[in-house]
Amino acid sequence: MKKVAVLASGRGSNFQAVIDAIENGEIPARCSGLITDNPRAYAISRAEKAGIPVYVRDYSSYTTKESYEDALCSAMQECGADLFVLAGYMRILGSGIVRKFPGRMINIHPALLPSFSGLHAQRQALEYGVKVAGCTVHFVDEGMDSGPVILQSCVSVLDGDDEDALAERILLEEHKALPRAISLFCQDRLRIVGRKVRIL
Repeated sequence: MKKVAVLASGRGSNFQAVIDAIENGEIPARCSGLITDNPRAYAISRAEKAGIPVYVRDYSSYTTKESYEDALCSAMQECGADLFVLAGYMRILGSGIVRKFPGRMINIHPALLPSFSGLHAQRQALEYGVKVAGCTVHFVDEGMDSGPVILQSCVSVLDGDDEDALAERILLEEHKALPRAISLFCQDRLRIVGRKVRIL
């Protein structure tokens, strides 16, 4: 059975969706750890409740990004996971870490990539005036939100939407798309071919 570790910085609602999907048998794996850069993240409470080991690497306690990433990398290796899931992890990973785990890291982003990468994706979508928004699960590469796309899910943008309302509807889709992508990985059904991900 494959092992999955989650990196999260905040409330961890996507992390909870992963925990639930593992418990329901939708993901054929076990969660080997939560790794967080934020000692006050609510995700920690979710992990403790589910009996999942927690690795806190408090970003503010390191003097350089390099020393933080060394500590993060050692935590990832300690987890021994087959797949690392970035679920609301609010830091861009250095290329050294990305190269160490090629094809073994995925991210969930609240936009239909390649549109609206980076922060405040929902606000970007509203300001641009798109009629459709959504979320993307993708493999992590050395760019920002630029890796090969695994799954995407759409929501309509409504006339009365503000950033919070749109974000909430997208989040419901995230909670379905992320566990589905993890499940496909754990079943060895994903193949990266150039920029494309083939689902077997």
